Amino acid sequence: MFSPFERAVAFRYLRARKGERFVSVIAIFSLVGIALGVATLIIVMSVMNGFRQELLGRILGLNGHLGVYAADNGGLRDFDDIAARIRQLPGITSATPIVEGQVLFTSEGGGATGGLARGIRPEDLRARPLIANNIRAGDLSEFGKEDSIVIGTRLARRLGLRVGDKITLVSPQGRATVVGTVPRLKAYEVVAMFEAGMQEYDSGYVFLPFEAAQLYFQHRDTATQVEVFVQSPDRVNLATREIFQAMRGRPVRVLDWQASNSSFFAAVQVERNVMFLILTLIIIVAAFNIISSLIMLVKDKGRDIAVLRTVGATRGAILRIFLLAGASIGVAGTLIGFAIGLVFCLNIENIRQFLQSLTGTELFNAEIYFLTKLPAVVDPMEVAQVVGMGLGLSLLATIYPSWRAARLDPVEGLRNA
Repeated sequence: MFSPFERAVAFRYLRARKGERFVSVIAIFSLVGIALGVATLIIVMSVMNGFRQELLGRILGLNGHLGVYAADNGGLRDFDDIAARIRQLPGITSATPIVEGQVLFTSEGGGATGGLARGIRPEDLRARPLIANNIRAGDLSEFGKEDSIVIGTRLARRLGLRVGDKITLVSPQGRATVVGTVPRLKAYEVVAMFEAGMQEYDSGYVFLPFEAAQLYFQHRDTATQVEVFVQSPDRVNLATREIFQAMRGRPVRVLDWQASNSSFFAAVQVERNVMFLILTLIIIVAAFNIISSLIMLVKDKGRDIAVLRTVGATRGAILRIFLLAGASIGVAGTLIGFAIGLVFCLNIENIRQFLQSLTGTELFNAEIYFLTKLPAVVDPMEVAQVVGMGLGLSLLATIYPSWRAARLDPVEGLRNA
């Protein structure tokens, strides 16, 4: 497409000589602008992907993909039979009866905070990798004993608790007595501590043995819900229909993870789209810099263009020379930005830790961003789109200045030189 002569002239124009430094400086800034734009866009999109994936994995790893509740918002009486029927359905990996309720956590040291207490059978809790694989203190083998409890590490730090200490649960639904309503209080022994990696869970969730939770929340022979995990979280609608068919008209209510967290994930998607549009402007501004630098280059090289035309260079050759000169800036900037973006994404947590140690400030607060680590998941399709956009905008930016150079009249060029 480009002859050796055209390549030689184009790359010669990119190397500044004495008296041509200003045009070269603008070209360098254009290259840096495109590199930073492409790198920033890749990094931000990867972090947003990682943020969504990590949240989705932790939310679904602890709360399940589907929840089967009683239609009247009461308790499920035949929860074991319901769970057994659901387990027989295709695509279902587990169905677990759960008893849960809001409580106030207190300790002997005087600390207090609110959260959620969940009653679950010991074998079901050990089957959950998010909990079983992230025990930081104690042992799940102790879970199931009388008055045993498993809590998160952040809750333990907040209340000053260690394995073997007592934590008191205070229920807002009190017990009616002759002297009035008295809050229900019960002390449990901490047998293990987990760290799920999500601030909300590590600081606000505790697990009780199923029968102990039934007794504490006064559910007796009922469960709050049957929590269901499926093989493919994206196919919960099909699983919901099959559950309704398996219940054979039994009055139940099914709530999937998409409905439970729809507003949250919709907000993440909107933020991701907005960030993409905003950061794309960086690349567009850099493309305009290419236009300005090429226009100045064409004006500076007017005499050279006239000489080339007089010795036989065609308008197409002139157009390709400046097209190659401008496109080289965009291609180099895009490739540099691509490399910087990938390297940054692959080492983003190490970079964060280094910057935190350097500045002495916390750059990624888990209480604000829900996660304890900064995630980054590189999507090859998105990276290809960003690189393609950078190359496309760089090519479009060179068309008009190159066309102006090709249309330059040799006589006018020599006269104004």
